[in-house]
Amino acid sequence: MKKILFIACSAVFFLSTQSQAQTSTNKLSKSDKAMAKETIYQFKVEDLSGDTFDFASLKGKKIMIVNTASKCGLTPQYKDLEAIYKEYKDKGFVIVGFPANNFASQEPGTNKEIETFCQQNYGVTFPMMNKVSVKGSDMCEVYKFLTQKSKNGLQDSEVEWNFQKYLINEKGELVKVIKPRTLPTDPEVINWIKS
Repeated sequence: MKKILFIACSAVFFLSTQSQAQTSTNKLSKSDKAMAKETIYQFKVEDLSGDTFDFASLKGKKIMIVNTASKCGLTPQYKDLEAIYKEYKDKGFVIVGFPANNFASQEPGTNKEIETFCQQNYGVTFPMMNKVSVKGSDMCEVYKFLTQKSKNGLQDSEVEWNFQKYLINEKGELVKVIKPRTLPTDPEVINWIKS
């Protein structure tokens, strides 16, 4: 009788321990998911032509995301952006431009007008997306990811002006924010691309 009681108690203890361990594992999984930072690869956006652009297609590449404008004092940066894109595009680097009209209405054009301007004035061949908002209540999802530490795991930031640059590593993670006035050809950027 004592033997049966011992076995029964042992079984109850074992099952209770297993249940607690499973509950802990479930809690851990949920908390790990909450802590896991997002990547750029989750986003699909439209390009200037209205076609779907899937960031997942850029896995394994270094990415520079930049908000652009056609009527800004920094607009000539298009020339440098295109130059580094041409030099490094076959070495695992891509630039993705997001026209935005958030600063002094310096990007008033339609997608078609922006596309024509970029090609005629700077020969832009890197991917250019549909015009978006990069700040405020109507900020697009990509820029929420880029500017919120809770999403990108690196830092909170604010887009200060046109041509702010966000650098994304080969795993789709934000690694650096570059000020608008820093040229795309700055050693800080070039060394990162080459590293």
